[in-house]
Amino acid sequence: MSALRRKFGDDYQVVTTSSSGSGLQPQGPGQDPQQQQLVPKKKRQRFVDKNGRCNVQHGNLGSETSRYLSDLFTTLVDLKWRWNLFIFILTYTVAWLFMASMWWVIAYTRGDLNKAHVGNYTPCVANVYNFPSAFLFFIETEATIGYGYRYITDKCPEGIILFLFQSILGSIVDAFLIGCMFIKMSQPKKRAETLMFSEHAVISMRDGKLTLMFRVGNLRNSHMVSAQIRCKLLKG
Repeated sequence: MSALRRKFGDDYQVVTTSSSGSGLQPQGPGQDPQQQQLVPKKKRQRFVDKNGRCNVQHGNLGSETSRYLSDLFTTLVDLKWRWNLFIFILTYTVAWLFMASMWWVIAYTRGDLNKAHVGNYTPCVANVYNFPSAFLFFIETEATIGYGYRYITDKCPEGIILFLFQSILGSIVDAFLIGCMFIKMSQPKKRAETLMFSEHAVISMRDGKLTLMFRVGNLRNSHMVSAQIRCKLLKG
């Protein structure tokens, strides 16, 4: 049995075949070694992963979704990267299309789309003829590119108000989404990938007391300042 364990490790359990047809039984003393078989042990799910995440699911809390939405910024930071990128792209796309539509509505209601080529007519936004040109005007002003071809005139007070609203809304969206992405990138979650824990823990006498001991190794050359380790002990 010891030879089998040295060969296959502790991931397998030694069992014996029963001739009475009752299946496999754990090995007992005095049984024929020729009838021994190896079957994989049933692996139990970890309570705490090696990256520190607890495999605990909360249930029957009530209004759980509203609790997450009440702290929307932290909820976005805790999402996976694919969802963060999806929300990042979707939010900017919707905001850009909405603001471009507002500029197009102003040009449409004032009749600038039909009179843009008239020589003595002053439109709200110069050189805006359709929705693509309104979208380009918004991108140029929002990204502060400023090609100089499309610009707001002083004959359009509603355009000035919309431009102020666009500046405030753009600042809020940039601060929220870029701040969320920056905090997510600065989190050292992957730092645990270069921390190695001993595969087995031991209990031995240390300073006259039984002590649970294991080893932790850092693969990087950089030192960890004020590092703290928290352990959880499950007693059956």
